[in-house]
Amino acid sequence: MSRPRIVIVGAGFAGYRTARTLSRLTRHQADITLLNPTDYFLYLPLLPQVAAGILEPRRVSVSLSGTLPHVRLVLGEADGIDLDGHTVHYSGPEGEEGTLPFDRLVLAAGSVNKLLPVPGVAEHAHGFRGLPEALYLRDHVTRQVELAAAAKDRAECAARCTFVVVGAGYTGTEVAAHGAMYTDAQVRRHPMRTGMRPRWMLLDVAPRVLPEMDERLSRTAGRVLRQRGVDVRMGTSVKEATHDGVLLTDGSTVDTRTLVWCVGVRPDPLVESLGLPLERGRLLVDSQLRVPGRPEVFACGDVAAVPDLNQPGQYTPMTAQHAWRHGKVCAQNVAASLGVGRRRAYRHRDMGFVVDLGGAKAAANPLGLPMSGPAAGAVTRGYHLAAMPGNRVRVAADWLLDAVLPRQAVQLGLVRSWSVPLESASPEVARVPGRPERARRAGTGTGERDAVDPGAERAGEERSEEQPPGGHSRDRPSGEPAKNQPGGEPARNQPGGEPAKNQPHAEPREEQPHGSRSGSARASGTPRRAAETAGPPARGTRKPRKTSGTSGVTRSANPAAPSGPTRSADGPADSGPEPPADQPPPGPDIAPGPVKRTDGRAAEGDS
Repeated sequence: MSRPRIVIVGAGFAGYRTARTLSRLTRHQADITLLNPTDYFLYLPLLPQVAAGILEPRRVSVSLSGTLPHVRLVLGEADGIDLDGHTVHYSGPEGEEGTLPFDRLVLAAGSVNKLLPVPGVAEHAHGFRGLPEALYLRDHVTRQVELAAAAKDRAECAARCTFVVVGAGYTGTEVAAHGAMYTDAQVRRHPMRTGMRPRWMLLDVAPRVLPEMDERLSRTAGRVLRQRGVDVRMGTSVKEATHDGVLLTDGSTVDTRTLVWCVGVRPDPLVESLGLPLERGRLLVDSQLRVPGRPEVFACGDVAAVPDLNQPGQYTPMTAQHAWRHGKVCAQNVAASLGVGRRRAYRHRDMGFVVDLGGAKAAANPLGLPMSGPAAGAVTRGYHLAAMPGNRVRVAADWLLDAVLPRQAVQLGLVRSWSVPLESASPEVARVPGRPERARRAGTGTGERDAVDPGAERAGEERSEEQPPGGHSRDRPSGEPAKNQPGGEPARNQPGGEPAKNQPHAEPREEQPHGSRSGSARASGTPRRAAETAGPPARGTRKPRKTSGTSGVTRSANPAAPSGPTRSADGPADSGPEPPADQPPPGPDIAPGPVKRTDGRAAEGDS
């Protein structure tokens, strides 16, 4: 008799814990497959310390194959689930496609950035959900401080060293607290010519910092932030974001090059395509994390609306603490469905929360006991070391080195702004040039269709490295070719095109064929994520919006939009605004400079 096949979609807190517990419970009596776009589990609570230069990226990323030796890892993103056919369709990182059959399915796809309908946010803000975003923010903040220090104009200096964080929840509070310490340390070693200092702002429509936590934790965090000079503005948010700054809801304008979006998360859109009952985007499950009417399907983590048995009528919140516990109970119930052990209902006991504010400062309430100061800092770091499934010694060593040595404030430029769009179905994966175009199956029995990559849905939006994190350039007519490749590297590897040839940066690029992209509707068994075309996005092409319906999410792309930069030896293929004659060609370490527009819109770039 063949062994039962268990497929787990997602390796976040819930998915990773499910795989690890199932591996122990089944004792090699089941085939366990873990489908995830990356080969690591990311310990999200320490991500602000990566952006602040305290921890190296690999410290908070735990190897899946190294810690789950009896689990088969498949790299890819689920883009279609056929519940009746018991199969999961996925696409790999290099364009390959595959199908995973299952007898038991665990949905633990996690969450993505929540984007509110605020003008300009999608173009000019930067999220904070994955390693690529943290690495980009670290480089960007470092660069802005260095450019501000060299600026002679006080207005430019003030804009570059002003950093706006929207969302005073767990993530936003820690980003602002660590960011203020990081930039202050830079300025102490290299004072600015104008005598100015970095300015951090924390905005939220809530009446207090950390509104979802105990009020005593909120007061402690707010006091520490204000002591560090963070401008905390409650009851205020962003009304409009532009390239040069933000307009706040109180009517004031803040000149800035940095807008960090930490307003919250929403469930991964994958579950919308299943046609099953949802609760605010989350899949409804019972107390044993089973999907009603589908005894072979389980869901846990941020994509599952799990009943809170301690508070009837409510659902457990979308926190890492709950997701980690969901994973254990889900694994026990999956094993019980195979005849191993017994079923359990999910119940939790609030163990309290910890908020790391940098240095020796923290706010914590372990077991309901409020703490602050160095004692809270020790409890917070002890909790993180105990909760991490690996890398504990390396993390502790980095903390020790940070306490006795200055931080290395350097910008490596490995992650460009266009590779970490705010609106992305996969914030944990950076968009990189050179990935082949992939054709997608539109659904069972529907033949083949081309699909658009949601991570590159804003195809053709190239952002200057001096723009706000995640900020995009202004629109250009859809057929207009891009002028400069990010980083100044001439990209010629287009689908069906000739391989790139070495040439000076100032030389015009040869004419490229336009790549083709089109959309597909997501339904049960319908692909969710689409292929990426080679080359970084061209500037100016707008991303198609997602529209939710009863059958799932429909995404489309403008088929006339270019998939990459197109230049002819004699000039651009289509007419459009040209850069000024005295503009230098982009170099390998900085983005293109400002481009004067002829369509009446604001100039692009800020260098």
